[in-house]
Amino acid sequence: MSDEERLRRWRLVLGGDGDGTGVQLSGTDCGMDDALSALYRGEDGGSTRSAGLGGSAPKVARWLGDIRQYFPSTVVQVMQADAIERLNLTRLLVEPEMLEAVEPDVHLVGTLLSLNKVMPDKARSTARMVVAKVVAELERRVANKTRAAVTGALNRAARINRPRHRDIDWQRTIRANLKHYQAEHRTIVPERLIGYGRQTRSVQRDVVLCVDQSGSMAASVVYSGVFAAVLASMKTLRTSLVVFDTAVVDLTDQLHDPVEVLFGTQLGGGTDINRAIGYCQGLVTRPRDSIFILISDLYEGGVRAEMLRRVAAMTAAGVQVIVLLALSDEGQPAYDHGNAAALAALGVPSFACTPDAFPELMAAAIERRDLTPIIEKIKS
Repeated sequence: MSDEERLRRWRLVLGGDGDGTGVQLSGTDCGMDDALSALYRGEDGGSTRSAGLGGSAPKVARWLGDIRQYFPSTVVQVMQADAIERLNLTRLLVEPEMLEAVEPDVHLVGTLLSLNKVMPDKARSTARMVVAKVVAELERRVANKTRAAVTGALNRAARINRPRHRDIDWQRTIRANLKHYQAEHRTIVPERLIGYGRQTRSVQRDVVLCVDQSGSMAASVVYSGVFAAVLASMKTLRTSLVVFDTAVVDLTDQLHDPVEVLFGTQLGGGTDINRAIGYCQGLVTRPRDSIFILISDLYEGGVRAEMLRRVAAMTAAGVQVIVLLALSDEGQPAYDHGNAAALAALGVPSFACTPDAFPELMAAAIERRDLTPIIEKIKS
């Protein structure tokens, strides 16, 4: 990078003519600088930017168009999120012209869902279009990988004891026949062969996703809704989706339409994890064939001791219980460390999971494998 280009970039970062670079902007650079100045002005540590967006919907609409012209979509999404947070533009998102101008992403969907109950009818159809676009992109990202991982795990989990040669699971067969090792021949003579099961159309696993819909879990709610819809499309799984704050809502009957699922949530409010787990306990009819996934930051507003007793009862009955502190692309979330430690003492892992790692996690849960390698892989 040349010194001239380096100074140009510093001028755009710092803003204002008194930045010490001595660079004069022109053409497209002036437009970029105006767009940056409108958002990143003096409140955050002495920046000399001063343009501002004010509360004017037309000015905001023009600004949204400008940033899409000057910056790549990944940068646009960051600037939109900053504008909503820094300049209190949330109320403008209920206007259709605003929604048509924004770059859709997971965080914008979370914001729209939080406004769902106060959104006027004229903006609701536009908001649904924005949400539908993001959901379609997420499904393209995760659906095939999830179905492949889960189907493979279900097939491996359905073991048969009279397999054809190509269906023999040699690792499990060897472990099952170690007592038949013949030292003089330095080999194992297997008395029982263990094979991979054939695909079946019957329900093999019950999956219950229990999702905290408090405001801090917005991205996790979006991803959870999409994954739940994908899992529900698989006939070998019986998938339930339950969302909660201080109330509990069962959205299972809407899983055929993930957009409808997301609009059935209500982001914000308090949290009663104990009450949600109590409801989900009633959905478990085959404990040893059930996977219960709680997606929450574990800040409990209900009865903590009762929550832990419920989890202990589920694990004792044979339910595979997993707690995800977040299901999103972000890093380590804020969460209640005390509750996470208490769950760990019950043998229940608590960790943040990215959407790309979720299919592998589901496959391991179906096979009841040790999740530690996957958790370490995610953390690294």
